[in-house]
Amino acid sequence: MKLLFSISLSLLISSSFFAQKNEKLSTKDNAIIEHFKNDYKKKNYKKFAGKINVKENLAEFDNKTVYYDKSDKITATILKEGLIYPQLLTDFQMQKFLDETTDKTQKRFLKMQKDPKASFDVNNIKLTNPVELTFFNTNLKTKRFKITANNIRLNSTTTYLFELMNDKGAKDISLEEFIRGAKLTYIDNE
Repeated sequence: MKLLFSISLSLLISSSFFAQKNEKLSTKDNAIIEHFKNDYKKKNYKKFAGKINVKENLAEFDNKTVYYDKSDKITATILKEGLIYPQLLTDFQMQKFLDETTDKTQKRFLKMQKDPKASFDVNNIKLTNPVELTFFNTNLKTKRFKITANNIRLNSTTTYLFELMNDKGAKDISLEEFIRGAKLTYIDNE
């Protein structure tokens, strides 16, 4: 009887031990979770309407270029589908500036410019390190990511957070297939 009790107790303890999640979130991951809790506003962004010319390690969107590692299938698919493109990032950066800047002089100066978007122009960037943020994706039709954009001209780096939604998302669908049928519903930078 003692043996049966000991085996039962050890099985119970070991099953609860192995069932615990060993994955602790980093402070950056917690900051991303807080960002989505506090700043998330769903929006439907349009796919790129112009001609996309994809070569070995670059994608051209009219006269704008995005580089990527040719082994990076996630970024390649996102670019081929026209979900993220330089013109979108330019518009996003400009709108973010207008929304967040309280200095009226800077806003007035921007409006006086011949081409106000020129100072926010995104071109010749390299997209790297796409990471699906699986630690809080519970909806099969929505996937959230972060990706790094390296501006070759300015030698600067920006990390973008974005969300893709695919109405046909399911458990057995591959990530590339999910991206092919997705639309961009959120973008922001860290």
